[in-house]
Amino acid sequence: MAFLAAVAVVAIAGCGSSKPAYCADRTNLENSIKGLTSLSASSGLSGLQAQLTKITSDATSVVNAAKSDFPTETSAVKSSVDTLESAVKALPSSPSATQIAAIASDAGNVVSSVKSFTDASSSKCS
Repeated sequence: MAFLAAVAVVAIAGCGSSKPAYCADRTNLENSIKGLTSLSASSGLSGLQAQLTKITSDATSVVNAAKSDFPTETSAVKSSVDTLESAVKALPSSPSATQIAAIASDAGNVVSSVKSFTDASSSKCS
């Protein structure tokens, strides 16, 4: 009987040490953002749009999974991704240097908001 009690205690303790589901989502989002920063001019607008689709999907997963634990940070992630998505959708097929610069600024805001979320969630995901 003591053995069963010990196993139960270990099993319960083990449950508390698992990482939240959003930790994997966070890693996926970080990797998607790295893909954005590694795009080259030859990737063109379609490459940017494809990477943005992945970022949007990964950001939605993070926000949905972590918004109750990190409402401020996930709200910032959602807002920055939405802004970038709108800006990319508004680009003409041959964007000017000024339009590209605006996209780069919006992308920087996404990177910043994701970093803030990563920093805030690091104690739960490490």
